[in-house]
Amino acid sequence: MSLQNVYVTGISHYLPNRPVENDAMEDYLGLIGGKSSRTKAIVLRNNGITQRYYALEKGGHPTHTNAQMTAEAVRGLFDARFTARDLQLLACGTASPDQLVPSHAAMVHGLLPVPTAEIASFAGSCAASMQALKLAQMSIATGNTANAVCTGSEMLSHWMLAKFFQPEIDRERQLNANPMLSFDKEFLRWMLSDGAGALRLENQPRGDRPLKLEWIDVRSYANEAETCMYVGAEKAKDGELRGWSRFEPEEWLARSIFSVKQDTRLLSERMIKHGIQFALEVARRRDFDVATIDHFLPHLSSELFREPMYAGLRDAGLHIPKDKWFTNLSQVGNVATASFILMLEELVRTRELKSGQRIMVFVPESARFSYAAALLTVC
Repeated sequence: MSLQNVYVTGISHYLPNRPVENDAMEDYLGLIGGKSSRTKAIVLRNNGITQRYYALEKGGHPTHTNAQMTAEAVRGLFDARFTARDLQLLACGTASPDQLVPSHAAMVHGLLPVPTAEIASFAGSCAASMQALKLAQMSIATGNTANAVCTGSEMLSHWMLAKFFQPEIDRERQLNANPMLSFDKEFLRWMLSDGAGALRLENQPRGDRPLKLEWIDVRSYANEAETCMYVGAEKAKDGELRGWSRFEPEEWLARSIFSVKQDTRLLSERMIKHGIQFALEVARRRDFDVATIDHFLPHLSSELFREPMYAGLRDAGLHIPKDKWFTNLSQVGNVATASFILMLEELVRTRELKSGQRIMVFVPESARFSYAAALLTVC
């Protein structure tokens, strides 16, 4: 069976409300224990983020659901040529669905004027949208569908509201006159934000500046490392992850079980190591020369990783000059699954891309160290 070519023919994004500057974050997320965070300044100094978007009003009142933001991004792909009735496959990735069941893709589909269509939902963290993209590519390449829409979206601010941490602080106050939230629970509170992105894929190079999707590779290193980032669970000292159902209901708030947590020690130890390992495996498998890349779009959760990633690739024989790197972390924040789409959308919108140029997307996921990469060629 011959495979069809796959092209990105449209890119859309949706960022809720107005950008939130660093000094206003707690106006939206709230104060834990009635005090401004001491951790906040340390994390923000290192991550390089100056503004982000929240699906919140000041005071923490929600303005959107994840599904609503995703649907808005998808609507941005419809036009006179490609209407809602033409969509054949909707593949959605997110780390922060609005509910456990129904699936995120089902909820997004329910908000769109799209007739009966194939759907697929991918859970996890940053690489979930790349997994959705790979399914969309395979569906079109094999002739299962002629088109597909892939999304990445997050509504992480709703998980980071002070009210969800307050019971733990109140419990600690009974034992300690100066209670503090542990760093692993507070770290990501100053890293993550909201938004959605969507890609339209077709079997023909339509549109103003289509991109040919050459390949996508996804790899997990969960067999080599314990869990690093997690939600709805607690990590024991021996590395075992205990899910929310193994706790009593009163513990869910008292221990902030549903907060987004990060083992920063493991993050520092493993993130770059496995990223370089993955990059080398991709280069060998694809017989790919990184010198042919014109634009490199790495998903950086923090600017702290930029220099180590650059040096690690260079020292491994995969040198990508810094002037080829394109990111927008400082202006949109870390939006996890949506981040690579937000980067690609801004690159296409703001740069004069030339036919034949090659764009490489590189997405690390720290949850249990999964990585994804894709190569696109400008048509």
